[in-house]
Amino acid sequence: MNATVKRLSVLMATAFVDMIGFAMVFPLLPYYARRLDAADWTIGWMIAIFSIAQLAAAPLWGRLSDRYGRRGTIILGLTTSAVAYVVFGLATSMWWLFVSRMVQGIGGGTTGVLQAYVADVTEPKDRAKALGWLSAATGAGVMIGPAIGSLAFNFGPAAPGFVAAAFCIFNIGFAARWLPESRADDGESGPRRSVRAMIGEILLSPRTEAARLVWIYAVGMLGFMSMTAVLALYLQDRFGVTESTIGIFFVYVGALSVVMRAVLLGRLVDWIGEAKLMRAGAAILAVGLFAIPFPDSVVPLALVITLTPIGTACLFPATTALITHRVAEEVRGQMLGVAQAFGGIARVIAPLWATATYDSWGQALPFYVSGAVVALVMLLAFGVPQYETAEAPA
Repeated sequence: MNATVKRLSVLMATAFVDMIGFAMVFPLLPYYARRLDAADWTIGWMIAIFSIAQLAAAPLWGRLSDRYGRRGTIILGLTTSAVAYVVFGLATSMWWLFVSRMVQGIGGGTTGVLQAYVADVTEPKDRAKALGWLSAATGAGVMIGPAIGSLAFNFGPAAPGFVAAAFCIFNIGFAARWLPESRADDGESGPRRSVRAMIGEILLSPRTEAARLVWIYAVGMLGFMSMTAVLALYLQDRFGVTESTIGIFFVYVGALSVVMRAVLLGRLVDWIGEAKLMRAGAAILAVGLFAIPFPDSVVPLALVITLTPIGTACLFPATTALITHRVAEEVRGQMLGVAQAFGGIARVIAPLWATATYDSWGQALPFYVSGAVVALVMLLAFGVPQYETAEAPA
């Protein structure tokens, strides 16, 4: 096994276990909130607080990793997540659930660091494929985590949080022992641009390639997370899905995602390239989101929902890979952190409007609007040229 494959394998294992903990508790949040007599719009805020904390932390995690290294930053993020899961297990009020989600969001801000690690150890031509493998690992965690969470719930409401914390503590030890540092330099030079300058460039010069890609990522995330925010509520209200059965649904979607990202994504990149794949992913996801309200039974819904993991598997890894090609190596982690922050803003807005709309205007409308939002992403993606993958100048 060569050094690159070994590093990626350890990173994927770390991301996989980390996502198990996240996916154990996330599907349970609406049910826990309803047990505490929370309104549906409050659930939206509980989901959003994670993203608020994440968007604040992500650029700082990226800057920290550019300066001091990816490995230590990843381990610190895992430690923060472990604390969040303990708080979740101890929560007996909505206030404590909010605290848990906020701390978890801070720890979850290292997504850009994981992506930067992949970019550090792979050639540009292999980057989308490797990012697909990383997202396949997290997808496998999404597939398994809800099932474990549902099983743990049988031992009491606190059990999922404590089991997730145990997974996270194990992961910290694993990463400390086996995950090597990905950056060859000591990071003393630090980033060449501040976080504020990068954000200003994206806001004030949205037509530059890097900025356009960040907007594609963020708007796409807005549409996808709007669907995710109300999906558990929709499944419960329309099809009677509960805490004990929600895991089956996530296993199904997670399995599709893993197959797409681990097996098919690399071949699709080699066939049509990252830019075209990004456009195709946006189109497939838009159709999938818009079609969710139409099935009137579980089997047709299962067929429609296949478009969601297919679309996201094409859209998001390709977009992230294209971002890494457009920025210099010494600010790669910071730029990916900024992209995650813009995605975090989308994650804040999505559950707020989606749950409020679901509560006031009906079950179907959030899915229709989500599909329209992702259709806009497809239009934005046509402005990204098809080009050979190559590193950008500093």
